[in-house]
Amino acid sequence: MDFLFCHISVRKRMWLFTAALLGIFQLRTPGPTSTDKITARLEEAKRFCKTNKMDTTLCFMLDLSIHNGRKRFFVYNLTNGSLLTSGLVAHGACGNQYRANVLYGNKEGCGCSSLGKYRVGNFYRGNFGDAFKLHGLDSSNNLAYARFVVLHAHSCIPEKEVYPDMICNSNGCPTVSPLFLQELKKYIQQRKRPILLWVVP
Repeated sequence: MDFLFCHISVRKRMWLFTAALLGIFQLRTPGPTSTDKITARLEEAKRFCKTNKMDTTLCFMLDLSIHNGRKRFFVYNLTNGSLLTSGLVAHGACGNQYRANVLYGNKEGCGCSSLGKYRVGNFYRGNFGDAFKLHGLDSSNNLAYARFVVLHAHSCIPEKEVYPDMICNSNGCPTVSPLFLQELKKYIQQRKRPILLWVVP
């Protein structure tokens, strides 16, 4: 189960900016990931999928180090390395009222996002509508299923980038916009084997 905070208003953004000056948050906007780094990640993803009998044509890659007002949920074609689509995605608040930058954790109740590779599991309808179970495959995310970390949508996630504004937090789930989830749902349900979702370091 996941709970999300409201979309960040202009007044809230000003408060966050002030908080950053006081050292409460460290607001940053990392530069673009290099082509070589992306290529290396895609090659690793393809090898992992082949070894673990997952779909080898597609993967979901999340780079949560990118400002959350920018698109950072990427869908890649593993056959030719092309970017098929991308969207906004929330990171966990880790129990805070709001967290501007991602902090990773893997304890039950921590409310944080978790690094690592996930297998996208069964579809179901939960408190936030359509959702997919996520199975953590690394030591950094192996409690994801027990923590109810799932792929789902929420109306507080917009369709378009809002940078320098920020979007809402989740309670650890990779939460996307309703329309983007429907796009992801088509990719997932068209595959006979499970898709890799990878929150990259």
